[in-house]
Amino acid sequence: MSNRYIFSSESVGEGHPDKVADTISDAVLDACLAQDKMSRVACETYVKSNVAIIGGEITTKAKLDFVAIARKSIREIGYVNDDDVFHADKVFVNVLVTQQSPDIAQGVDARKAKGKKTAKQGAGDQGLMFGYACNETPELMPAPIMFAHRLGRELTRVRKGNGPAWLRPDAKSQVSVVYENDKPVAISNVVISTQHAADVEHAEIESFCIEKVIRKVLPKGLLTPQTEFLINPTGRFVVGGPQGDTGLTGRKIIVDSYGGMGRHGGGAFSGKDPTKVDRSAAYMARWVAKNIVAADFAARCELQFAYAIGHPDPVSVHVETFGTNAVDNEKIVRAVNRVFSFQPSDIIDQLNLRRPIYGKTTNYGHFGKSDKDLTWEAIDKVEALKKALR
Repeated sequence: MSNRYIFSSESVGEGHPDKVADTISDAVLDACLAQDKMSRVACETYVKSNVAIIGGEITTKAKLDFVAIARKSIREIGYVNDDDVFHADKVFVNVLVTQQSPDIAQGVDARKAKGKKTAKQGAGDQGLMFGYACNETPELMPAPIMFAHRLGRELTRVRKGNGPAWLRPDAKSQVSVVYENDKPVAISNVVISTQHAADVEHAEIESFCIEKVIRKVLPKGLLTPQTEFLINPTGRFVVGGPQGDTGLTGRKIIVDSYGGMGRHGGGAFSGKDPTKVDRSAAYMARWVAKNIVAADFAARCELQFAYAIGHPDPVSVHVETFGTNAVDNEKIVRAVNRVFSFQPSDIIDQLNLRRPIYGKTTNYGHFGKSDKDLTWEAIDKVEALKKALR
């Protein structure tokens, strides 16, 4: 008896208000790391109407022009149209930034401190982090979220290229994939909502999105006569971006990770330097999970780490293969612990995370990209894992 179900995931475009906030926060982080690789950054951004507020805790030797960083980020997203209330050259930027708390700093610093049990670098916070990989796509990512990202990337590529002048930055996509026995067999539904100029007809938007975006980037073999296309289903999407909705850093964590197919620990990524295990350990978990799947140890793999603030070792490491493992789970765990180190300082070194690379992660997922700077996507530990099993 076949196991048939539908799973949906969404993505959002660069101009979505939450992604505007993420983009500014990661731009601040990259600006810090470009000048001072030891910067401690926890940057949060809020955007609404014609206002951007940059807040957080930053300890750095870098000299920053927060206003210029914010305007540049907004301009590159595409909020430069005269009818935009939220406009790169007109937005009011407020800065509310202090230094990192000394109590947190002493826990992270690789030095002795009163009440601290070790002189090693500790985790920047307590919490739990997940990583996931599966063999559904060449990227070893779940199909629904990868398909949703493809739609968003193509919309952005066209908008910033020679696409219709009516396209605007705010957009969302969603793809529902039909599974049989845990394998994608069809796409049942595709949703695109894209902001547009006021003078374009809905029929033109619908035709463009179906013919020039959906049919171009989604697998033809999964689109069937029964696939439903819902394009701007409210009928109108002129008011968008921070004019239409509030944006906050870290509110799209499921878009950033696995589209709901793999679990997420709850801590956001954007705006955080790699001493924050919310970000670095999640990248580490993805790296390990991806190498396990690439080594054919399992068809699906999820890792969970948990940390205590100021403590160098994870308090737990768990590997779940959902019954798809070709190798005994206990052997996989032993191999993982022989090949990888999960102390925060080692994670930073293994993945070379003290670099201004984080703007590349902000949009269309932190996972599943081929950029060589995103070291957690490398499948460079497959042979080491196989050797560790012997």
